[in-house]
Amino acid sequence: MKLKILQDIEDSYNELRYKTSWPTKSQLAGSTVVVMVASIIIAIGIFIMDQVIDYVMHVIYSGFQLF
Repeated sequence: MKLKILQDIEDSYNELRYKTSWPTKSQLAGSTVVVMVASIIIAIGIFIMDQVIDYVMHVIYSGFQLF
């Protein structure tokens, strides 16, 4: 009788080896491009929000002098 942990490891290996479908290189490359573009868009959005908040804080702390 095998230990439960050894049976779990064997089951995990068999599932990865025989039941998992892995992406092709072209699918992987496409997914990578999507993630990179989304990351850049999110970074630009955060940068814009940061600049707006910075401007608002400068206006508030400078006594509402706009320029």
